[in-house]
Amino acid sequence: MPQRIHCKRCGSILYDGTELKRPSEIVQRYECRCPKCGRNLSSVPIKVAVERMT
Repeated sequence: MPQRIHCKRCGSILYDGTELKRPSEIVQRYECRCPKCGRNLSSVPIKVAVERMT
């Protein structure tokens, strides 16, 4: 199942892959800051969307 994690502020994709990752793992990878806009990242998901793949 594909997974995509992105910054809420700028929309920059932080993770896009088929292996499920914990949000805290992705946040740690970027040292708690979005690499594009510098926003503080939270390991607690703010919004989760499940969409059909076509």
